[in-house]
Amino acid sequence: MALARRMAGVAGSPTLKVSAIARTLRAQGRDVVDFGSGEPDFDTPEHIKQAALKAMREGFTKYTSPSGIDELKDAVVEKLKRENTLYYTRDQVVISCGAKHVLHNLAQVLFDPGDEVILPAPYWTSYETIIQMAGAVPVIISTTEQEDFRVTLEMLEQRVTPRTKAVIINSPSNPTGSMYSREELAAIAKLAIERRLYVIADDIYEKIVFDRRLHTSIVQLMQEAPELAILVNGFSKTYAMTGWRLGYAVGPQEIITAMGNYQSQTTSNPNSIAQKAGIEALRGPQDTVKMMVREFEHRRNYVVERLNAMEGISCFKPMGAFYAFPNVSRTYGKRCAAGRIRNSSTFTEHLLQVAGVAVVPGAAFGDDRCIRLSFATSMEQLQQGLDRLAQFAKELTD
Repeated sequence: MALARRMAGVAGSPTLKVSAIARTLRAQGRDVVDFGSGEPDFDTPEHIKQAALKAMREGFTKYTSPSGIDELKDAVVEKLKRENTLYYTRDQVVISCGAKHVLHNLAQVLFDPGDEVILPAPYWTSYETIIQMAGAVPVIISTTEQEDFRVTLEMLEQRVTPRTKAVIINSPSNPTGSMYSREELAAIAKLAIERRLYVIADDIYEKIVFDRRLHTSIVQLMQEAPELAILVNGFSKTYAMTGWRLGYAVGPQEIITAMGNYQSQTTSNPNSIAQKAGIEALRGPQDTVKMMVREFEHRRNYVVERLNAMEGISCFKPMGAFYAFPNVSRTYGKRCAAGRIRNSSTFTEHLLQVAGVAVVPGAAFGDDRCIRLSFATSMEQLQQGLDRLAQFAKELTD
């Protein structure tokens, strides 16, 4: 069977693949600690679930407008005004089936074959594939711990060409947890405005920030050229609503309308019940969000301290999100019971086989020196998994 050429190189999500393998091994009786999934271990807050139940009981189970219901769009507009000092109208909002769906729709309506999209690395695994599926070219700019995993203005200036269409900014970042300062974002925004580049702000982790930091969206600094700014966000991380599949974008009306039209030919509309839950998430109490962030910060501190005490491993301290991205490259060339470690993929494979710990190879995020651990799991699981990882690292031989 001959698949379409567009599927060349398109594989399943590596983060979801790791968790699927962990579930399979558990079903087979293996004791596996899963650090692969980027999913809060907390339950969706009760008041949000009750809003969904109310919607079902009232029969709100039919098709909606392809781009989402007006009440949820209004709640998004209110949220952005209240929390981000951003002013949009209802017709500048599109609701989709998760932020990943938003990004796919955006790429399909914005990028032409051959367009270049600047992608700072390490990056969320799906960005590169989403760009390529639109026929565009990801222009990857690698960063290191020395730069706090943040792209600099000089790096960007060197990679902008006449074919550059957009740049993606994810702050806080998956997988590193790094955040850009307001000054850094202002410099990037100035460059984008001067070069007429679209800026795509993936703000999905905006509420999950640590050490009393304040989140700034680069869209807040694009007011001179709002026609170039698209903000993407969702409900999965902030409200522990990963399975509800609900996200949104705001931006120029022409782009948002095109996204809605494209969506009408694919999913028809986002889930009706989830949309009612989303209204309650934005307008209802936010106490559970603050509780989750406090717990994530507590876990962050524990995980980073443990990782930095392990042989051959060092870890950047995340400023937000719920991931650690330790550098394990000093273990490359060493051996364990399963074989020799050559890169982040073999490190991951051997760690799972020998120690029963599931992590994601850094190569999937554009940095083969590292692995990604999610600390969106219980302290008991973190302690057990990190004990196993420490023992695995200690037993490596030359």
